[in-house]
Amino acid sequence: MATRVGRTGKKNQGANQVRTYFFDVNNCQVCPQRQGCYKPGTKTKTYSVSIKSQENQERLVFHATQVFQETAKLRYRIEAKNAKLKTKHGYRQSWSNNIEAMTLQGAITLFYANMERIIKLMEKK
Repeated sequence: MATRVGRTGKKNQGANQVRTYFFDVNNCQVCPQRQGCYKPGTKTKTYSVSIKSQENQERLVFHATQVFQETAKLRYRIEAKNAKLKTKHGYRQSWSNNIEAMTLQGAITLFYANMERIIKLMEKK
């Protein structure tokens, strides 16, 4: 159907190459599937498709798996908890530049957040 196929973009530059299909407008005018594709009065008709790299294709396949979907749901809950620790409990900035003090601050903050959650669950019962 396409009269010519071209490829644009450089290889291995971090951006995907694009395969462009060039169509003959005379064929498009009589095509039974021209509705929504061909606009009367146009002089050229092209269609471009991004060429995905091998790594990108593997990533897309992995994102469609059930394992990734469940991990993404879990990650959302973890990020929500981290945001709460940072905003409500002061975990955004450390008290000291000493590594032991930072470790202690983390332990105290997490202990307090967990105790707060336990108390809330006990009050619910």
